[in-house]
Amino acid sequence: MPDLSALTTRFAPIKPVLPWLLLALAFVAPFALSSYDLNLLARFMAMGILALGLVLIWGHGGILSLGQGVFFGLGGYAIAIHMKLADLPDGEIPDFMVWSGRESLPLWWEPFTSPLFTLAAIVIIPTLAGALFSWAVFHRRVGGTYFALITQALSLAFATLIISRQDVTGGFNGLTDFYSIFGVGLASPGTGSALYWVTLAVLCVAFIALRWLLASRFGILLRASRDGENRVRFLGYNPTPFKVAAFAIAAMLAGIGGALFTLHAGVVSPALIGVVPSIEMVVWVAIGGRYSLAGAIVGALLVNLARDAVSSAFPELWLYLMGALFIFVVTLLPRGLAGLAKGKAA
Repeated sequence: MPDLSALTTRFAPIKPVLPWLLLALAFVAPFALSSYDLNLLARFMAMGILALGLVLIWGHGGILSLGQGVFFGLGGYAIAIHMKLADLPDGEIPDFMVWSGRESLPLWWEPFTSPLFTLAAIVIIPTLAGALFSWAVFHRRVGGTYFALITQALSLAFATLIISRQDVTGGFNGLTDFYSIFGVGLASPGTGSALYWVTLAVLCVAFIALRWLLASRFGILLRASRDGENRVRFLGYNPTPFKVAAFAIAAMLAGIGGALFTLHAGVVSPALIGVVPSIEMVVWVAIGGRYSLAGAIVGALLVNLARDAVSSAFPELWLYLMGALFIFVVTLLPRGLAGLAKGKAA
């Protein structure tokens, strides 16, 4: 294996200032980027919120989830349903429901007419789904590779369900054609910038909250469970509640990220929440650094910026390039790019 000590020494001074550097660049971006590029950056920042949750469960909890796309989709579909309903004249139903032969709105769509219910659903539904799912699995002491496979199956089942219920979910095409959010036109001047600042604020709050959480007793016990679950039990602690809480928080962040992404992208579909996207989410964090909150954000931004650039010019090349990047990082930089800033190659 090549000696990376010189490279890690060169990047080590970056670590203390990396979060501040990222924040400074984020504040400058609205004044330096075009509206299209700013929208693109905001989408990737929303993905960074999800990546923070993966640092919590994978890096500090030892829980590899290949199904975060499920919770990303729950948040995305929640806000999308509200926006579809908000743009409809009274008494009408979405056009895709008409084409599918439905004559009335599904009962579970109706509460999403309320902005307050929608905001609560974006947070509560992914959190509750993550808590119930993780408790059912961790209560049986399932972990490691088996847990990863179960989450992968969950993402496949969720995407299949969305596609199969064309009449209520939009099927493979998903939900799109949104024109307003909470009474404000998405095409109105300043709306894009306002949504960018909202996304940046949520990302900063999530970063600060997780940094505090990981430094607390909860974070210590979560890492202890990762490194030696049986020892934690021997010391009188039950690791299951800590793992369930961490997974629920990660699911909540994924849901919020999915809702913000949908606002910026104007679409949510099974192509964004299935098995492949869920695996890509893990790759972001692996490249940025699964133990570093700032590294995960950098990974999400860099990988998605690279994907946008490469896939536009060479669509068939991107998956091979991402696979090669993942192999390179796992082989030479197990701590990701953040490992360079910490002065460690392993």
